[in-house]
Amino acid sequence: MVYVTSPLAVGVFLAFVLGVLALSWWLGRGATSASGYYAAHGQIHWFVNGIAFAGDYLSAASFLGICGMIAFYGYDGFLYSIGYLAGWIVALFVVAEPLKRMGKFTFADALDARFQSRGIKLAAAISTLVVSLFYLIPQMVGAGVLIKPLLGFSHASGVLMVGIVVTIIVVTAGMVSTTWVQFIKGGLLVAFCLLLTVMILRRGFEVPTTLPVTPVSVAEVERQGPTIVDPDWPAATWLQVQLPGGAVHTYRRLPDGRARLTQVVTTGPDGTRVDGVPQGLGDGQHDLTPIGAVTALPGGVTRTGPLGPMAFLRTFNEATIETWTSERREISGGRIATVYTPRTQTGADLLQPGASPTFRGVRSSALFDKLDFLSLMLALFAGTASLPHILIRYYTVKDVMAVRKSTVTGIGAIGLFYVLTLYLGLGAMTSGALDVTNTNMAAPLLARSFSEPLFAVISAIAFTTVLGTVSGLILAASGAVVHDLLTHVVGMDLTDDAKVRAGKIVAVGVGIVAMLLGVAFEKLNVSFLVGWAFNVAASANLPSLVMLLFWKRTTKEGIVAAILVGMASSLGWILCSAQAFKDVYGWPPETAPVPFSQPGIVTIPLGFLVLVAVSLMTRPSERQMASASGS
Repeated sequence: MVYVTSPLAVGVFLAFVLGVLALSWWLGRGATSASGYYAAHGQIHWFVNGIAFAGDYLSAASFLGICGMIAFYGYDGFLYSIGYLAGWIVALFVVAEPLKRMGKFTFADALDARFQSRGIKLAAAISTLVVSLFYLIPQMVGAGVLIKPLLGFSHASGVLMVGIVVTIIVVTAGMVSTTWVQFIKGGLLVAFCLLLTVMILRRGFEVPTTLPVTPVSVAEVERQGPTIVDPDWPAATWLQVQLPGGAVHTYRRLPDGRARLTQVVTTGPDGTRVDGVPQGLGDGQHDLTPIGAVTALPGGVTRTGPLGPMAFLRTFNEATIETWTSERREISGGRIATVYTPRTQTGADLLQPGASPTFRGVRSSALFDKLDFLSLMLALFAGTASLPHILIRYYTVKDVMAVRKSTVTGIGAIGLFYVLTLYLGLGAMTSGALDVTNTNMAAPLLARSFSEPLFAVISAIAFTTVLGTVSGLILAASGAVVHDLLTHVVGMDLTDDAKVRAGKIVAVGVGIVAMLLGVAFEKLNVSFLVGWAFNVAASANLPSLVMLLFWKRTTKEGIVAAILVGMASSLGWILCSAQAFKDVYGWPPETAPVPFSQPGIVTIPLGFLVLVAVSLMTRPSERQMASASGS
């Protein structure tokens, strides 16, 4: 869709950006030491840290990706919410308090507390960098998605703008400003999503007076204009008519003899065209029609009025909803046609898992499809406690009790938000405001269906959502390079000031890489990308962390092997998956060498097995242990 820039949204957006930068500059005065820059001196209040947990964790994938996935596919997107929230069980009961006791600045501190091993520091630092960069991709993609409709800039310009602002935040004040940006963002996100949910419930459901797209007879189609004979569109499946203004309507023939109007976007040497004419809002141009409608309500009513939370779900379950599918076709002249076709589904079917390509394994009888689904859910459950930017938040409070209180507070805020995503997604699905080409814009466009000011505020909050998460990721990567690699692996004797300067330089470099990746992965859904990041994090980090805490025979060699094998195997699997072949390389997905796209169900157990095997092979003998203790 072509978006008209909203002056109000631009004003609110700029106010948020200037406010965040001013806050960073003001807080930066106290972040002159390494302890202040990387861990905020360990003096953040537990409640602030808990809400900052939510601000850090509720990323672009949570707000933009999940809402969009629910809006387009139904319940499937909510499975991400369940997986993300369940992962905090591991964080709370397994790693939170031990990590605080063993670490200082980074995840590698905890792993290396018993061994003082350069190998562990090196492996953990590399893992932190890889996971942080993988997790940065969907955040930067989400940033570009927001900037495009807000300011009318290209996706690349939006990613560049966000990258510059975030880098300034991290360079200015480190963990201090990052924490307060995340606190403000987390609080605003939960509060305004709650407000938006209340407005959805008050609006209820309504059947449009004129349904967007209904099947019609072939005779009715032919009355619109002369039919077109085009070998790219076989007449057995398609029916095309030339309209007086130059546009072409493309209908898909139905089995019952009728036809249904589609929306066709064609890209090629002549630019982007919608239904045969240039895309745009001016004379002689055409744009895509917004989608998302209820076609029938229970009891034959056309409007429900305000509904309670449970009544909303019951009504949706009994309603009939119009959703859309897409199909990519190669046509003559080197052009690509994407055909968007409406279909009618029951609410009950949309509230069942398995409708989306990501979760088709729920309904599939194929073994590999089921393994793909189970693998993703395992990664979401195990990945939270393995994310470096989440783990470093435990070092910003003063003691173990504050860690526990922070985690419980974070779980409360995060849990409330994820419950709200179901209502936000279903509300967007029936709002009539969705962009058929962009799942990531569902939540902001839902807000616009109520009012322009709400759209402005929700978009600005979504932007700060990106800022908070990206700043945490860049800070984690910066700490890994300076504290782990330069200081402990390379052995550089850096002063406190030098550590801060080096961290800021690394932050700039990581920010530049994040911008490049955000442009390269523009077309992928942010929730799907985060699923990959969780797979890598869980495979590389969780086995070594859990076994170090609960198996006394763990050796430094076992930890290093588990990290490197888990990281390499999960990355290799992802890069060789059908999804990467299709959406990243543009290759035929059926040629992918691995049987399913999500590697966690294979690579997470592999990390544990490698750690156990290597630790048993490298465990010191009783004589060596006695000799070491005697000396």
